[in-house]
Amino acid sequence: FLFWKTIKQLEETVKLSRIQSIHRFRPWIGPLNSIEFMSTNQGRQQFSITLKNYGEIPASNVVAMSMMKNEMMARDALKNSNGSDSFNLGPLLPNMEKRYWFFIDSDLVQKARDGNAQIFISLYFAYEHPGGKSGYGMVSQFEPKINGFVHKDMWVD
Repeated sequence: FLFWKTIKQLEETVKLSRIQSIHRFRPWIGPLNSIEFMSTNQGRQQFSITLKNYGEIPASNVVAMSMMKNEMMARDALKNSNGSDSFNLGPLLPNMEKRYWFFIDSDLVQKARDGNAQIFISLYFAYEHPGGKSGYGMVSQFEPKINGFVHKDMWVD
């Protein structure tokens, strides 16, 4: 009877180890803070977001994609469109941070402040790891009252 109980306990330990290795021993890329205004240059406003690898292993080949529209976008808008910007951020080691910048025309930002336009930005960060491919996405709206962005939708693939 003790032998049988020991075997059952080992089976549960193996199941837990498998789950732990799938979810714990992998990179987890996500934002460290919200989207921040940086500067205005040549009629364009520069914004940035800081990414961090919260996981325990490195993420190789982190690619940032962004798209701007005047209406709310679906989660898969970046995947189905060739109108997006893409930039390779390279590898991201555990607890490492990197910044991604994007630009918005200053006239459009002023129209949004005046209430004549809306600005939505969709950001997606795809990355590779030994377990496969993953990603983190978000859709944010420019809010003139706070002069910043408010996240409307966030997801992990």
